Amino acid sequence: MTRENVRIGLFGYGCVGQGLHDVLNSSKGFKADIVKICVKDRNKKRRISMDHFTYDKNDILNDPSINLVVELIDDADEAFSIVTTAIKSGKNVVSANKMMIAKHFKELVDLQAKYKVSMLYEASAGASIPIIRNLEEYYDNELLYSLRGILNGTTNYILTKMHNDGLPYADALREAQEKGFAESDPTLDVDGWDAKFKLCIITGHAYGLFLNPEEVFHYGISRISKFDIQYAKEKGFKIKLVPYVGKTSDNTITSFVLPRFISSDKYLYNVDNEYNGVITEAAFADKQFFSGKGAGGHATGSAVLSDISANSYGYRYEYKKFQQGTVSNYTRDHKLEVYLRYSDEKHRELFGFEEVSEYFSGRFYKYVIGIINLKNLYALREQLRDLDVFIVNTGRKL
Repeated sequence: MTRENVRIGLFGYGCVGQGLHDVLNSSKGFKADIVKICVKDRNKKRRISMDHFTYDKNDILNDPSINLVVELIDDADEAFSIVTTAIKSGKNVVSANKMMIAKHFKELVDLQAKYKVSMLYEASAGASIPIIRNLEEYYDNELLYSLRGILNGTTNYILTKMHNDGLPYADALREAQEKGFAESDPTLDVDGWDAKFKLCIITGHAYGLFLNPEEVFHYGISRISKFDIQYAKEKGFKIKLVPYVGKTSDNTITSFVLPRFISSDKYLYNVDNEYNGVITEAAFADKQFFSGKGAGGHATGSAVLSDISANSYGYRYEYKKFQQGTVSNYTRDHKLEVYLRYSDEKHRELFGFEEVSEYFSGRFYKYVIGIINLKNLYALREQLRDLDVFIVNTGRKL
């Protein structure tokens, strides 16, 4: 297959942009030219000559010699404007912006088809883990039962430090920020938004449904306490933030993001610090496990480089599960067993437990383990932000 000469217009030169630059320069088997880099901060010192930079996006978007736009900025709205303009101009795109893709997924798929261009975004879902390409190529005709995993390196780092080193949540978060694994405003990570956006992208390739992120329940780790960590350790568990999508019937799926108890015999138990891990369960391939770094410029940059290389060969996603149309419904009518730590009895009553298998009431903490319906959690999603509670999926199959 003929390889096209790649001339890149790069948007963003932060952690991932610089990581891409490093891995591209270190690559022995693939070369590409970064023609121009667009950034917004005119006063920030850069590590390379300012001759490479522009502050006007049109210097890239209107340059006919640039045939690939690589978008690595953190502004989802501006990213969408850049990407759609590039696509309509006939330029291929590589992106790592999970919020932008998740919020506009179906529109971006339609635009690719209309303008006959390719948009690749492996780095948006699992950083260094090539999960999208595997879903597209290996699982294209596989009966996929479920997919779950750790998709956020920031929360995994925090939970690891709390479990292994006994750090309080605030101290673990501060350390993650100092190491560059968490933003100064960590809300998207610790409250589960980032993991949900990635899950929505994965769902499009795994099952062919392009879900509105607002339809998917998510709950993060910002309310976790040392009591929850201690309970997990006494029971032989670690707590991980685990997005899940899976079939409830032949043509229906459900999905959610929740902290989960992981026992020592499970794949995800030893996925610590900033690493990610993904588990697929399927009819023929059975259970498979993917693991790799989930944060950091070089890890994410390696996935971006892989997409750039694939683009040079003319590769594009075919959205095979969407074309097959075998999954057509989405439901939140799904029962889960959860651990709920709370302080006020009236808060417990909000969850509508159908069964209770374990209950504890102490001087400072109370908890209950029992079965609830996902649709009840979804109905409570706004209230949960203000309640002194913490929820963990026990992982037990019902």
